[in-house]
Amino acid sequence: MRYLSFDIEATGLAEDDLIIEFAMVPFDTATDSIPLTMAKHFYIKCPSFESMKHKLDPWVIEHNKSLIEKAHSDGISIEEFKQELSAYTKQPEISEYFKDSPKGKIVLFGKSMNAIDLPFMNRDLGWNFMRDHFHHQVNDLSSVAFSLIDMGLIPKDCATGSGMMKFLGMGDVAHTALEDAVNTARMYLDLLAKLKKS
Repeated sequence: MRYLSFDIEATGLAEDDLIIEFAMVPFDTATDSIPLTMAKHFYIKCPSFESMKHKLDPWVIEHNKSLIEKAHSDGISIEEFKQELSAYTKQPEISEYFKDSPKGKIVLFGKSMNAIDLPFMNRDLGWNFMRDHFHHQVNDLSSVAFSLIDMGLIPKDCATGSGMMKFLGMGDVAHTALEDAVNTARMYLDLLAKLKKS
């Protein structure tokens, strides 16, 4: 199957936190390929770091200050992002790539998408937008990992992204949207290849 691997970075995990970075890249399990020329990345406008600092999580303050500053200075508005994302899905190259997808709609792929990714996208882009552009079914690497752990096929450490990357010899989690979107796709492809050999 073909999927659109995506990742977001946000100002935190709370209900009112903001998307500040989004990236996506298609990949194909049949050919074990990730066409990086079709990848896309956005910074999304947010208030300044200083104006939000009082309500940010300590981890975010320590690790994402520069990302928030970049999103504040260079980001596009949510409405512009919505238009760009819609245009991306309608490009002839993308339409052709996903033409054999279920119901002709793009199937989203990610890691722990129920945490913030899908709730934030439904909130900011709208329920109808999400249903118009993407299939209602998704594939989540975390769910796949839990199932394989339950079957005794991979170690329990693989329940986390960092544990899965170490298991597959891929190094550390980047916590940047584009690298995480690519790495999540790569983890799934490498996991499939490893399981096919066993």
